[in-house]
Amino acid sequence: QVQVVESGGGLVETGGSLRLSCTVSGLSFADYAMGWFRQAPGKEREGVATITSGAGSTYYYDSVKGRFTISQDKAKNTLYLQMNTLKPEDTAMYYCAADRRCSRLWDGYGDYWGQGTQVTVSS
Repeated sequence: QVQVVESGGGLVETGGSLRLSCTVSGLSFADYAMGWFRQAPGKEREGVATITSGAGSTYYYDSVKGRFTISQDKAKNTLYLQMNTLKPEDTAMYYCAADRRCSRLWDGYGDYWGQGTQVTVSS
């Protein structure tokens, strides 16, 4: 019953921007921490950013600090990832995930995952 759907990926030049969206149905943002993760071909999946279910505190992995911003619209049950100053190394499939424990999500574990949206940054 829980559905997680990402959108907004595409092709962009180095230094450009994109905004990803993740629409979730079947669960409430009040009960789950949310996050963005990514995986490039032949590489291990890595974390991008997370946001807590309570105060909405945000946390970023080192590779995207200062460039990406995670946010959520609770009324629309939608998670966003604003990506600025994109680099070729940001090229990956981006996934949206939810978990009741923020610590678990930070470590890469999630109760629910979307199918991903592709982001490609040309050099």
